[in-house]
Amino acid sequence: MTNLNEHLKTAAKLIKNASNIVVLTGAGISTPSGIPDFRSPGSGLWNQVNSMEVASIITFRQYPEHFYEWVRPLAVKILAAQPNPAHLALAKLEAAGKLKSIITQNIDGLHQAANSRSVLEVHGHLREMTCIRCYSIKKSGPVLEQFLANGSVPRCECGGVLKPNVILFGEQLPVKILHNAKTAAAEADLMIVVGSSLEVVPVADMPQQAVDRGNKLIIINYQQTYMDSQADVVIHHEVTEALPQIAKLVAGE
Repeated sequence: MTNLNEHLKTAAKLIKNASNIVVLTGAGISTPSGIPDFRSPGSGLWNQVNSMEVASIITFRQYPEHFYEWVRPLAVKILAAQPNPAHLALAKLEAAGKLKSIITQNIDGLHQAANSRSVLEVHGHLREMTCIRCYSIKKSGPVLEQFLANGSVPRCECGGVLKPNVILFGEQLPVKILHNAKTAAAEADLMIVVGSSLEVVPVADMPQQAVDRGNKLIIINYQQTYMDSQADVVIHHEVTEALPQIAKLVAGE
């Protein structure tokens, strides 16, 4: 516990001294809210299915029912989830003027639900759906409610299949959002990684690029990452405990 306390104090000091902070979040910040992650050994979602058979754009266009059958229980958990203390701590840091942007790999919208304002969702979100035939965009709420109730593949008025605005394997990341994320990361003097295994590029490359520019790096993740040896502070602890404590130290509470 002594080492943990020292690491928390060091992280808080780095945050106090920084003027432009960017946070990179992965699935690990949302697992305490009841949303499973994808890559944890033994329990990650990709340990249970072949990702290319259920979550690739090629499969979606040919067999959308495979995607929707797989995503249905996950969608139930995402729609029921609430922000946890880690999300709220980041919103608190942003409100205090310490945090400029959150770059997230998550599609759950929990950062916005916690009142974070500057959120860059590089893997998309569930708030809207797009028809793969006529490309009209629909609000997801009513469509997902009907899908969860009856299990049928959501369709547009034109008869085309509706696809959630999340990035599937084989799709390009949203160009503007990725550009803004890279710009935010390049301008930051401190990057904080929260709940990410740093295995999915190009986002996983951002901490290395930050260190290469001489900037500070904090990693808060339950498991090790490839960047641990280069980070200024590494905290292998529950994010829902570590982040609120850091936020309190920054606020002088």
